[in-house]
Amino acid sequence: MSEIYTMPGHLIRRLQQISISVFTDRMKALGHDLTAPQFATLAVLSESPGIDQATLAGRIAHDRPTIGGVVERLEAKGLLTRRRNASDRRAMVLDLTSAGADMLAALVPEVRALQVDILPGLTEAERSEFIRLATKVATIGNASARAPLVMPDPAQDSA
Repeated sequence: MSEIYTMPGHLIRRLQQISISVFTDRMKALGHDLTAPQFATLAVLSESPGIDQATLAGRIAHDRPTIGGVVERLEAKGLLTRRRNASDRRAMVLDLTSAGADMLAALVPEVRALQVDILPGLTEAERSEFIRLATKVATIGNASARAPLVMPDPAQDSA
C-alpha cells in the first residue's frame, strides 16, 4: 500500500469529503438546499446578530471573498439581511430573518445528530478523543491557515 494513504493531509482531505457528503445528503433528505458554510453562517449570526461580513468570515474561518458569496446566497433565500453599518459605510451588517432563525432552530438537532455519521465506526470515547485531538491540531495550526478562525471576544459580545 502506498504511503499516501496514511499521510495526515490525505486523510484530512478524505475526512472533509466524507463530512461534506454526509451533511449535503442529510440536508437534501430534509428538503433543504443548505451547505455546511451556510449553516455555520446562520449559527454564528444567531449568536452574534449585527456582526459585519469580515467578522463573520473570521468566526467561521472562511476567506472574505468566499463569505460574500455565502451571504449573497443566504440573502437570496430570505434567510438573512444585509445593511450598511451606520458607523462604517464600507461594512455590511448581517442579521437572521425570522425564516433563517426558524430554519436554524429546526436544523440544529439534525446537524448534531449527523455528527456521529461523519465519524463512522468510532465509539463515543473514540469520537471524543478524535475531537479533542483535532481541536488541538486546529488550534495550534490556526495561524498557518489562509483563513484563520477568529473566536469571539466575550467582552465585546456581551456589550
